[in-house]
Amino acid sequence: MQWRRHITGLAFSFVFVVSYFTNKFVLSVLKFTYPTLFQGWQTFIGAALLLLFGKFGWVEMSRITRSAALSWLPGSLLFVGNIYAGSRALSRIDIPFFFTLQNSSHVVSYIILKVVNRQEKTQWLKLISICFMLLSAINLPLHDPQFDYSGYLWAVGHLLCVGAYRVFQGRYKSSNLSDLEQHCINYLFSVLLLAIAAHPTGDLTGALEFPSLQSYTFHCGCCASALLGFLLLLATVKLKNGLSLEHFGVWIFLSKITAMSLSPFIFYMDMNASSLICVVTSHVGEALLVYSQRDSQLG
Repeated sequence: MQWRRHITGLAFSFVFVVSYFTNKFVLSVLKFTYPTLFQGWQTFIGAALLLLFGKFGWVEMSRITRSAALSWLPGSLLFVGNIYAGSRALSRIDIPFFFTLQNSSHVVSYIILKVVNRQEKTQWLKLISICFMLLSAINLPLHDPQFDYSGYLWAVGHLLCVGAYRVFQGRYKSSNLSDLEQHCINYLFSVLLLAIAAHPTGDLTGALEFPSLQSYTFHCGCCASALLGFLLLLATVKLKNGLSLEHFGVWIFLSKITAMSLSPFIFYMDMNASSLICVVTSHVGEALLVYSQRDSQLG
Protein backbone atom coordinates (compact mmCIF):
# COMPACT_ATOMS: atom_id res chain seq x y z
CA MET A 1 0.00 0.00 0.00
CA GLN A 2 2.85 2.40 0.77
CA TRP A 3 4.31 2.19 -2.75
CA ARG A 4 0.90 3.10 -4.19
CA ARG A 5 0.91 6.31 -2.15
CA HIS A 6 4.37 7.15 -3.48
CA ILE A 7 3.23 6.54 -7.06
CA THR A 8 0.18 8.78 -6.49
CA GLY A 9 2.45 11.46 -5.03
CA LEU A 10 4.91 11.24 -7.92
CA ALA A 11 2.05 11.42 -10.42
CA PHE A 12 0.70 14.47 -8.63
CA SER A 13 4.13 16.15 -8.70
CA PHE A 14 4.59 15.43 -12.40
CA VAL A 15 1.18 16.83 -13.36
CA PHE A 16 1.69 19.80 -11.02
CA VAL A 17 5.01 20.79 -12.61
CA VAL A 18 3.92 20.23 -16.22
CA SER A 19 0.65 22.09 -15.61
CA TYR A 20 2.39 25.19 -14.26
CA PHE A 21 4.98 25.11 -17.04
CA THR A 22 2.26 24.84 -19.69
CA ASN A 23 0.28 27.73 -18.22
CA LYS A 24 3.44 29.83 -17.94
CA PHE A 25 4.31 29.04 -21.56
CA VAL A 26 0.92 30.15 -22.88
CA LEU A 27 0.75 33.24 -20.65
CA SER A 28 4.35 34.49 -20.82
CA VAL A 29 6.02 33.00 -23.89
CA LEU A 30 3.05 33.12 -26.26
CA LYS A 31 1.73 36.16 -24.33
CA PHE A 32 -1.92 35.12 -24.40
CA THR A 33 -2.84 37.45 -21.53
CA TYR A 34 -6.63 37.21 -21.71
CA PRO A 35 -7.58 35.43 -18.47
CA THR A 36 -11.35 35.47 -18.93
CA LEU A 37 -10.87 33.39 -22.10
CA PHE A 38 -7.90 31.31 -20.95
CA GLN A 39 -9.35 30.45 -17.54
CA GLY A 40 -12.86 30.21 -18.98
CA TRP A 41 -11.63 27.61 -21.46
CA GLN A 42 -9.89 25.65 -18.71
CA THR A 43 -12.91 25.66 -16.38
CA PHE A 44 -15.27 24.79 -19.25
CA ILE A 45 -13.21 21.71 -20.15
CA GLY A 46 -12.82 20.85 -16.47
CA ALA A 47 -16.58 21.05 -15.87
CA ALA A 48 -17.38 19.04 -19.00
CA LEU A 49 -14.90 16.27 -18.16
CA LEU A 50 -15.93 16.18 -14.50
CA LEU A 51 -19.61 15.82 -15.39
CA LEU A 52 -18.74 13.18 -18.01
CA PHE A 53 -16.57 11.21 -15.57
CA GLY A 54 -19.32 11.42 -12.97
CA LYS A 55 -21.97 10.19 -15.42
CA PHE A 56 -19.89 7.13 -16.34
CA GLY A 57 -19.06 6.46 -12.69
CA TRP A 58 -15.33 7.02 -13.08
CA VAL A 59 -15.39 9.49 -10.19
CA GLU A 60 -17.75 9.60 -7.22
CA MET A 61 -20.16 12.49 -7.63
CA SER A 62 -23.70 12.77 -6.34
CA ARG A 63 -26.46 14.98 -7.67
CA ILE A 64 -25.82 18.55 -6.49
CA THR A 65 -28.91 20.13 -4.94
CA ARG A 66 -29.80 23.77 -5.54
CA SER A 67 -29.50 24.64 -1.84
CA ALA A 68 -26.04 23.07 -1.60
CA ALA A 69 -24.88 24.91 -4.73
CA LEU A 70 -26.18 28.25 -3.45
CA SER A 71 -24.52 27.78 -0.08
CA TRP A 72 -21.19 27.17 -1.85
CA LEU A 73 -21.37 30.26 -4.10
CA PRO A 74 -19.15 32.43 -1.84
CA GLY A 75 -16.43 29.81 -2.26
CA SER A 76 -16.96 29.81 -6.03
CA LEU A 77 -16.61 33.59 -6.13
CA LEU A 78 -13.29 33.33 -4.29
CA PHE A 79 -12.25 30.58 -6.70
CA VAL A 80 -12.90 32.85 -9.69
CA GLY A 81 -10.86 35.61 -8.08
CA ASN A 82 -8.11 33.10 -7.39
CA ILE A 83 -7.75 31.83 -10.97
CA TYR A 84 -8.28 35.23 -12.62
CA ALA A 85 -5.77 37.12 -10.47
CA GLY A 86 -3.41 34.12 -10.48
CA SER A 87 -3.40 34.06 -14.27
CA ARG A 88 -2.64 37.78 -14.43
CA ALA A 89 0.17 37.43 -11.89
CA LEU A 90 1.75 34.30 -13.41
CA SER A 91 1.94 35.98 -16.82
CA ARG A 92 4.18 38.71 -15.34
CA ILE A 93 6.08 36.99 -12.52
CA ASP A 94 8.59 34.12 -12.64
CA ILE A 95 7.46 30.83 -11.11
CA PRO A 96 9.80 30.91 -8.04
CA PHE A 97 8.65 34.44 -7.22
CA PHE A 98 5.01 33.50 -7.86
CA PHE A 99 5.21 30.62 -5.37
CA THR A 100 6.97 32.85 -2.83
CA LEU A 101 4.11 35.33 -2.98
CA GLN A 102 1.52 32.54 -3.05
CA ASN A 103 2.92 31.20 0.22
CA SER A 104 1.63 34.37 1.86
CA SER A 105 -1.88 32.99 1.44
CA HIS A 106 -1.06 30.99 4.58
CA VAL A 107 -0.61 34.32 6.36
CA VAL A 108 -4.09 35.41 5.20
CA SER A 109 -5.61 32.11 6.37
CA TYR A 110 -3.82 32.38 9.71
CA ILE A 111 -5.06 35.94 10.35
CA ILE A 112 -8.65 35.08 9.42
CA LEU A 113 -8.65 32.02 11.67
CA LYS A 114 -7.14 33.98 14.56
CA VAL A 115 -9.89 36.60 14.22
CA VAL A 116 -12.62 33.95 14.07
CA ASN A 117 -11.10 31.64 16.74
CA ARG A 118 -9.68 34.09 19.26
CA GLN A 119 -9.35 31.43 21.92
CA GLU A 120 -7.26 29.14 19.72
CA LYS A 121 -3.86 28.36 21.19
CA THR A 122 -0.88 29.83 19.30
CA GLN A 123 1.67 27.36 17.92
CA TRP A 124 5.03 29.10 18.03
CA LEU A 125 6.53 27.03 15.24
CA LYS A 126 3.57 27.90 13.02
CA LEU A 127 3.87 31.56 13.96
CA ILE A 128 7.58 31.56 13.05
CA SER A 129 6.83 29.95 9.69
CA ILE A 130 4.14 32.58 9.02
CA CYS A 131 6.63 35.35 9.82
CA PHE A 132 9.21 33.84 7.43
CA MET A 133 6.69 33.74 4.58
CA LEU A 134 5.36 37.23 5.28
CA LEU A 135 8.81 38.84 5.48
CA SER A 136 9.87 37.10 2.26
CA ALA A 137 6.80 38.34 0.40
CA ILE A 138 7.28 41.90 1.67
CA ASN A 139 10.96 42.03 0.71
CA LEU A 140 10.72 40.23 -2.63
CA PRO A 141 9.36 43.21 -4.63
CA LEU A 142 12.25 45.34 -3.34
CA HIS A 143 14.83 42.92 -4.78
CA ASP A 144 13.12 41.57 -7.90
CA PRO A 145 15.30 42.63 -10.88
CA GLN A 146 12.23 42.46 -13.14
CA PHE A 147 9.77 44.11 -10.78
CA ASP A 148 6.34 44.52 -12.37
CA TYR A 149 3.92 46.63 -10.32
CA SER A 150 0.83 45.24 -12.05
CA GLY A 151 2.02 41.65 -11.63
CA TYR A 152 2.58 42.06 -7.92
CA LEU A 153 -0.76 43.81 -7.49
CA TRP A 154 -2.53 40.88 -9.12
CA ALA A 155 -0.46 38.50 -6.97
CA VAL A 156 -1.79 40.21 -3.82
CA GLY A 157 -5.35 39.68 -5.06
CA HIS A 158 -4.51 36.06 -5.84
CA LEU A 159 -3.08 35.25 -2.41
CA LEU A 160 -5.98 36.99 -0.64
CA CYS A 161 -8.48 34.84 -2.57
CA VAL A 162 -6.45 31.65 -2.00
CA GLY A 163 -6.18 32.30 1.74
CA ALA A 164 -9.85 33.17 2.15
CA TYR A 165 -10.92 30.18 0.01
CA ARG A 166 -8.81 27.84 2.14
CA VAL A 167 -10.53 29.09 5.30
CA PHE A 168 -14.00 28.92 3.73
CA GLN A 169 -13.41 25.37 2.52
CA GLY A 170 -12.06 24.28 5.89
CA ARG A 171 -14.97 25.77 7.86
CA TYR A 172 -17.73 24.70 5.46
CA LYS A 173 -19.97 22.52 7.60
CA SER A 174 -22.18 20.87 5.01
CA SER A 175 -21.43 17.20 4.39
CA ASN A 176 -23.48 17.26 1.17
CA LEU A 177 -20.60 18.27 -1.09
CA SER A 178 -17.39 16.33 -1.73
CA ASP A 179 -14.23 18.05 -2.99
CA LEU A 180 -15.09 17.11 -6.58
CA GLU A 181 -18.64 18.41 -6.22
CA GLN A 182 -17.30 21.68 -4.81
CA HIS A 183 -14.98 22.03 -7.78
CA CYS A 184 -17.79 21.19 -10.19
CA ILE A 185 -19.77 24.16 -8.81
CA ASN A 186 -16.61 26.27 -9.01
CA TYR A 187 -16.10 25.35 -12.66
CA LEU A 188 -19.70 25.95 -13.72
CA PHE A 189 -19.89 29.29 -11.91
CA SER A 190 -16.50 30.31 -13.34
CA VAL A 191 -17.56 29.54 -16.92
CA LEU A 192 -20.67 31.68 -16.51
CA LEU A 193 -18.95 34.61 -14.82
CA LEU A 194 -15.87 34.64 -17.07
CA ALA A 195 -18.01 34.39 -20.21
CA ILE A 196 -20.01 37.43 -19.09
CA ALA A 197 -16.80 39.34 -18.28
CA ALA A 198 -14.98 38.50 -21.53
CA HIS A 199 -16.36 41.44 -23.53
CA PRO A 200 -16.40 44.20 -20.84
CA THR A 201 -12.76 43.48 -19.93
CA GLY A 202 -11.69 43.76 -23.58
CA ASP A 203 -10.36 40.19 -23.63
CA LEU A 204 -12.72 39.10 -26.40
CA THR A 205 -11.72 41.84 -28.87
CA GLY A 206 -8.07 41.59 -27.85
CA ALA A 207 -7.98 37.84 -28.46
CA LEU A 208 -9.34 38.28 -31.99
CA GLU A 209 -6.21 40.30 -32.78
CA PHE A 210 -3.85 37.86 -31.05
CA PRO A 211 -0.93 37.18 -33.46
CA SER A 212 -0.70 33.44 -32.71
CA LEU A 213 -4.45 32.79 -32.81
CA GLN A 214 -4.09 30.33 -35.71
CA SER A 215 -0.84 28.84 -34.43
CA TYR A 216 -0.65 25.07 -33.93
CA THR A 217 1.57 25.66 -30.88
CA PHE A 218 -1.01 27.97 -29.32
CA HIS A 219 -3.88 25.51 -29.80
CA CYS A 220 -1.81 22.62 -28.42
CA GLY A 221 -0.80 24.72 -25.40
CA CYS A 222 -4.40 25.68 -24.62
CA CYS A 223 -5.65 22.09 -24.98
CA ALA A 224 -2.79 20.77 -22.86
CA SER A 225 -3.39 23.36 -20.12
CA ALA A 226 -7.10 22.46 -19.88
CA LEU A 227 -6.43 18.72 -19.77
CA LEU A 228 -3.57 19.07 -17.29
CA GLY A 229 -5.70 21.27 -15.05
CA PHE A 230 -8.35 18.56 -14.90
CA LEU A 231 -5.79 15.83 -14.25
CA LEU A 232 -4.24 17.95 -11.50
CA LEU A 233 -7.64 18.23 -9.83
CA LEU A 234 -8.11 14.44 -9.90
CA ALA A 235 -4.57 13.83 -8.63
CA THR A 236 -4.99 16.41 -5.87
CA VAL A 237 -8.27 14.94 -4.62
CA LYS A 238 -6.91 11.38 -4.73
CA LEU A 239 -3.72 12.37 -2.89
CA LYS A 240 -5.60 14.46 -0.32
CA ASN A 241 -8.05 11.66 0.45
CA GLY A 242 -5.32 9.03 0.75
CA LEU A 243 -2.87 10.89 2.99
CA SER A 244 -2.78 12.85 6.21
CA LEU A 245 -2.71 16.65 6.09
CA GLU A 246 1.01 16.60 6.89
CA HIS A 247 1.97 14.18 4.09
CA PHE A 248 -0.27 15.98 1.62
CA GLY A 249 1.57 19.20 2.47
CA VAL A 250 4.92 17.46 1.96
CA TRP A 251 4.01 16.44 -1.59
CA ILE A 252 2.82 19.95 -2.45
CA PHE A 253 6.06 21.35 -1.03
CA LEU A 254 8.21 18.91 -3.01
CA SER A 255 6.24 19.64 -6.19
CA LYS A 256 6.79 23.37 -5.81
CA ILE A 257 10.51 22.89 -5.14
CA THR A 258 10.77 20.73 -8.25
CA ALA A 259 8.97 23.32 -10.38
CA MET A 260 11.16 26.14 -9.07
CA SER A 261 14.37 24.16 -9.60
CA LEU A 262 13.51 23.28 -13.19
CA SER A 263 11.98 26.60 -14.25
CA PRO A 264 15.33 28.37 -14.93
CA PHE A 265 16.11 25.65 -17.51
CA ILE A 266 12.76 26.19 -19.26
CA PHE A 267 12.13 29.94 -19.02
CA TYR A 268 14.33 33.00 -19.02
CA MET A 269 14.77 34.34 -15.48
CA ASP A 270 16.64 37.23 -13.92
CA MET A 271 17.37 36.48 -10.26
CA ASN A 272 19.90 38.05 -7.90
CA ALA A 273 21.20 36.90 -4.51
CA SER A 274 18.71 39.00 -2.53
CA SER A 275 15.66 37.69 -4.40
CA LEU A 276 16.99 34.14 -4.09
CA ILE A 277 17.23 34.59 -0.31
CA CYS A 278 13.59 35.70 -0.26
CA VAL A 279 12.56 32.58 -2.20
CA VAL A 280 14.56 30.25 0.05
CA THR A 281 13.36 31.90 3.27
CA SER A 282 9.71 31.67 2.19
CA HIS A 283 9.98 27.96 1.47
CA VAL A 284 11.87 27.31 4.70
CA GLY A 285 8.82 28.87 6.31
CA GLU A 286 6.55 26.58 4.32
CA ALA A 287 8.59 23.55 5.43
CA LEU A 288 8.23 24.66 9.06
CA LEU A 289 4.48 25.04 8.52
CA VAL A 290 4.23 21.47 7.24
CA TYR A 291 6.26 20.27 10.25
CA SER A 292 4.01 22.24 12.63
CA GLN A 293 1.03 20.34 11.21
CA ARG A 294 2.81 17.13 12.20
CA ASP A 295 3.23 18.43 15.74
CA SER A 296 -0.43 19.45 15.99
CA GLN A 297 -1.54 15.99 14.84
CA LEU A 298 0.74 14.32 17.39
CA GLY A 299 -0.60 16.67 20.05
